[in-house]
Amino acid sequence: MSDEVSARAGHKKRFGTYGIWGGFPQFSAEEVAEFERLGLGAIWLGGSPAHLRPVRKVLEATEHITVATGIVNIWNTDAATIAGEYRELEQDFPGRFYLGIGAGHPEATSDYTKPYAALNHYLDVLDAEGVPRDRRLLAALGPRVLRLAAERSLGAHPYLVPAAHSRVAREVLGPDALLAPEHKVVVDSDPVSARAVGRPPVDKPYLQLSNYTNNLRRLGYSDADIADGGSDALIDALVAHGDAAGVKVQIDEHLTSGADHVAIQVLGSSAPAEQLAAILGA
Repeated sequence: MSDEVSARAGHKKRFGTYGIWGGFPQFSAEEVAEFERLGLGAIWLGGSPAHLRPVRKVLEATEHITVATGIVNIWNTDAATIAGEYRELEQDFPGRFYLGIGAGHPEATSDYTKPYAALNHYLDVLDAEGVPRDRRLLAALGPRVLRLAAERSLGAHPYLVPAAHSRVAREVLGPDALLAPEHKVVVDSDPVSARAVGRPPVDKPYLQLSNYTNNLRRLGYSDADIADGGSDALIDALVAHGDAAGVKVQIDEHLTSGADHVAIQVLGSSAPAEQLAAILGA
């Protein structure tokens, strides 16, 4: 094993098999400390922040768990500024923070032009500012950005993807890059009520955004699947539901399809730590 492959394997190990995904303001200090006590490998902070101050709060409230952004949007954050904040976090919490970045979606900003070139430029600035390749991840869905993730970062953090995507992504990424998809869960054995919780946050905004819908079409979903809030088949593929054991089986389909880690987003619960404990203990 080469030194580079060995180093990448060490970084991947820090993420463990399961993590928790939530929006930047979502988790309290008490909750993130509980996630750490559960033995999760990572806490993913979603959204499009203009700065990394919320990351610092999570790092301060925990002792060793990995914290990653999912994602910093390149259109509303200056690369050199983010790199400076990364260096400060690395100085204060060595080895614990990983910078997830992405190009977002065209509906979000009038500046959205040539996202692939913009991602490359952003990575060029991070290189120049000393953010190591293996301490950053890309929000990658399609093959071109997946290849970029393998070449210029630790790996990929795809959002809103069924397990079938992990099989495709692993083929593009190769064996060494980290593949850490997000997946939504509802612990509810009634499929009708579970879909009632899972469908709204999938439909709005994601089924209205072209990069997500194009990715779903690449995976074989039809326009009819995507229309009107998403077909039951599509929602079931994107939101694992059932009892705790059934949810874990669905999450683990990502792992058997080639993912290294799954970032679990718990829906419909005010006690996500309890839900995760039940799922992971099932």
